[in-house]
Amino acid sequence: MKDLSLYRNIGIFAHVDAGKTTTTERILKLTGKIHKIGEVHEGAATTDFMEQEQERGITIQSAATSCFWQGHQFNIIDTPGHVDFTIEVYRSLKVLDGGIGVFCGSGGVEPQSETNWRYANDSKVARLIYVNKLDRTGADFYRVVKQVEDVLGAKPLVMVLPIGFEDQFVGVVDLLTRKAWIWDDSGEPENYVIEDVPADMADKVEEYREKLIELAVEQDDELMEKYLEGEELSIDEIKRCVRKGTRDLAFFPTYCGSSFKNKGVQLVLDAVVDYLPNPTEVNPQPEVDLEGHETGTFAIVDPEKPLRALAFKIMDDRFGALTFTRIYSGKIAKGDTVLNTATGKTERIGRLVEMHADSREEIESAQAGDIVAIVGMKNVQTGHTLCDPKNPATLEPMVFPEPVISIAIAPKKKGMDEKMGMALSKMVQEDPSFHVETDEESGETIIKGMGELHLDIKVDILKRTHGVEVEVGKPQVAYRESITKAINDGYVHKKQSGGSGQYAKIDYTIEPGEPGTGFQFESKVTGGNVPREYWPAVQKGFERSIVKGLLAGYPCVDLKVTLTDGGFHPVDSSAIAFEIAAQAAYRQTVPKAGPQLLEPIMNVDVFTPDDYMGDVIGDLNRRRGMIKSQETGAIGARIKADVPLSEMFGYIGDLRTMTSGRGQFSMSFSHYAPCPGNVAEQVIKEAKERQAAKA
Repeated sequence: MKDLSLYRNIGIFAHVDAGKTTTTERILKLTGKIHKIGEVHEGAATTDFMEQEQERGITIQSAATSCFWQGHQFNIIDTPGHVDFTIEVYRSLKVLDGGIGVFCGSGGVEPQSETNWRYANDSKVARLIYVNKLDRTGADFYRVVKQVEDVLGAKPLVMVLPIGFEDQFVGVVDLLTRKAWIWDDSGEPENYVIEDVPADMADKVEEYREKLIELAVEQDDELMEKYLEGEELSIDEIKRCVRKGTRDLAFFPTYCGSSFKNKGVQLVLDAVVDYLPNPTEVNPQPEVDLEGHETGTFAIVDPEKPLRALAFKIMDDRFGALTFTRIYSGKIAKGDTVLNTATGKTERIGRLVEMHADSREEIESAQAGDIVAIVGMKNVQTGHTLCDPKNPATLEPMVFPEPVISIAIAPKKKGMDEKMGMALSKMVQEDPSFHVETDEESGETIIKGMGELHLDIKVDILKRTHGVEVEVGKPQVAYRESITKAINDGYVHKKQSGGSGQYAKIDYTIEPGEPGTGFQFESKVTGGNVPREYWPAVQKGFERSIVKGLLAGYPCVDLKVTLTDGGFHPVDSSAIAFEIAAQAAYRQTVPKAGPQLLEPIMNVDVFTPDDYMGDVIGDLNRRRGMIKSQETGAIGARIKADVPLSEMFGYIGDLRTMTSGRGQFSMSFSHYAPCPGNVAEQVIKEAKERQAAKA
C-alpha cells in the first residue's frame, strides 16, 4: 500500500512565456529526474517534446511527469500558456489537487494568467504563487504581488522576499526562518549558502513576517489567541495554519526567484510538500447519474473502495493511443476489466505506464491518487469515467467550449482522403475543442477550433505527424442567427394521397430567448387538442430546423417556442405529421420575427510599449473594437477591448508592424452580439453566393 499523504498531484500554469516549462525543467533537475537541463529557447525542454513546441518555444500539449522530493512523489503536469490551448489547462486542473501559478516578474499578471486563475478557482484547486524572472529588467516582485490582489482579487501570502533587483538579484529571504538563501553566479541550483538576513533588509523582513503570521493565524482560534497575547509561535504552528489556509483557498503562499538562473526553486518544492494538499485532503469528486445530475454520493480517495477513474486526456503516439487517467478511488491493474459508463461497454486494461514526458515506465498496478496512462483503450474519450463493472458510477464530466473559427481543408495529393480522415479522427479524440465535419452540400472537410494559432498547429500536425499536406481555405467565422420579436402563428399540415393521409395543426408562439439559453420548448396545450404523445415530435421538428437559419444558413440560437393550441385527426395524425408541421412552421414564422445575424465578439488583451499606444487604440477602433480599459505599467501599456472575431484575422502581423515587433496580444471568446447592418448584408450575400456555387 502506498502512503497517499506522500503524494502531490500538481500542475504548473501561467501566461505564455512566463517560464512554466523552464520551471518544470528546474524541478526535474533538482529532483534528480534529469541530469542535463534542456532549455525552451533551444527547443530542448523535456516536457516540450512535440516538434511544433520545440520550434515555437511554446507548450501545446500538457505533459505529465513524476519525480520525488524529500520522500514525496510529485505527479506534475506542465500546461500550455497560449490562450488557444486553454482547454489543456482546464482539463488538467480538473484532475489535480494543487497548482503553481507562475507569473513573470516584469510582465506581472498577464491575460492568460487571469483565464487560468479563473479555471483554477472554478475547479477549487489550492495554489502556490511563484513570481519568476526576477533577474529581468523591469522585474518588480512587490508590483506583481499588488497586481495579484488587484487584478485577480486573490490574497497573496508573501513567504519570501527577493534580495537585489533585476540583474543584481542573488537570492531570497525565507520569512519563517529569517534566513537568506544566496546563490552564486555558476548557475548551478545546488550552489547556495544560507546566512543571516542582509542588514539593510532587517526592518522589511520583520514587517512582512508580521503580516504573514497575522494572516496565517486567522485559520486557528487557539493560535490566534496565543499570538495576540504576545507569545512567540513555533515555525511548525505557523506552517500548520498556512497549510490549512492554502487548502481552504483563504490565501496563496507566494514565492519568487529566477528559474532560468536556478535561484529560488528549492523553496517552492519545499512549499509543495508543506502546504499543497495530498489526494486525501481535497474535496472528493461528486458522482452524477446518466443525465448529469449529482447523486449525492462521492468518489472517496481510498484504494479499498470501488474503482472510480477519470480519463482526462487522450494522446496518440508511436506506441498506440495513451489514455491519461486520474484514479480517484479503488485500484487498477494489468488485465483488469473496467466499465466505461459513457459507452456502457467494458474494456480490458492491457498495459499501464507511468509517464515522464514522452518516455514511459511500465507498471503492474496503480491506486487511488495516481495519475497514469493506459495503453490501447479503444473507445474512451476525454471526460469518460472508468469504473468497477460491479459498482458503476459516473464522475462529474468536463464541459468544453464551442469552436469559433473554421477553415476548409483538402489534401494536396490525390488519394490521401482516407489517410487524412484517420488522422483527423485521432486528433479530435486528443483535443475536445477541435471539431471536424463534412459540408453536406460541397463535400468539403471543415476543421473548427478556438483561434487561428490553434488551427495553424493542427494543419502542422497533419503534415508532420501524419504525413498529410493540405490546402487551406480562408478562415470562416462561426456566425449565429437569432430573432428580435415575438410572433403568434399557426400552421396546418394536410396531405391526402390515397389510404391514410397526414394531418397536424399547431398554434404556437416563437419569441427571442435570453442570450446563451439556446433553444427552449414548452407546451401550454390543454384539453387534448394536441395529444401529449405528439409534443416531443413538435419539439423535434423545431430542433431539427434551427440547425440552419433562414438568413445565411448559420445555426439559430436563443429561441423559445411555446405550443399554445392545435388540432389532430384520430386516423391521419401521427408523430411524423406533427414533426413536418413544426419544420414548415419554422420556415413560415422566423422571417416575420425580425431575424438577425450574430457575430462572435472576442476579449482582446494587447500589450504595447507606451510609444505605440495611440496607434494600437486607433487600429482597434477601426476594427470595430470597444475599448474597455487601458493601463500603463512599468514596461508598457495594456489595452483590453471587445472586438469582433471577423476583424481580427492576421492581427498579429499588423500589431508587430505597428509596434516594431514588441507588441503582444491574446484573445479569447467572450459572447455573441448582433452584427451591424452593413456587415450582416455582406455576410448574407457571401453565404448565398457560396450556396449558389455549391448548387
